[in-house]
Amino acid sequence: MNPLCVSNINLRSPYTVWEENGEYVFISDNSILYAVGFEFDDSIPFGAFWLNIINKSNKKSPNDKKLQYTVICIIEEFFIANPNILLYVCDSANAQQAMRSRLFLRWFNNYTGNDSFLIKTAVINDDGEDNYVAMIVQRNNSQIEEILKYYEEEVAMFTNKP
Repeated sequence: MNPLCVSNINLRSPYTVWEENGEYVFISDNSILYAVGFEFDDSIPFGAFWLNIINKSNKKSPNDKKLQYTVICIIEEFFIANPNILLYVCDSANAQQAMRSRLFLRWFNNYTGNDSFLIKTAVINDDGEDNYVAMIVQRNNSQIEEILKYYEEEVAMFTNKP
């Protein structure tokens, strides 16, 4: 992955972001330490990274618009530096994955630059537990049709298990 330009993130981000051990870290007004990381998945064609948003303080995270805007600024910078696909799966801790999925989609849908991106979501049931997954790709990606086809086939494979 090409590194993100932290100074570019901080031009737009309400929270000050710094890079630490390959993650993009910031502290909220509620003294919660967050890290945003990207993990390459070499099993997926087209160059895909998993997005990880981690509450390193393990504290309850109140509704915080600045958190939303900071994460979106980091994602924007990811796509400036990397023409790849971004994937995420919502953490199932406390059986809150559906709520986390709705929250991220609301963040993304309220983002003013979202018309540059396509987000596809799916719910995959694994042994009785729903897993909420999504893919974000730039609409101008030259392989978008192949990427969408691959994503749909992968989702179908997991949702139509025998």
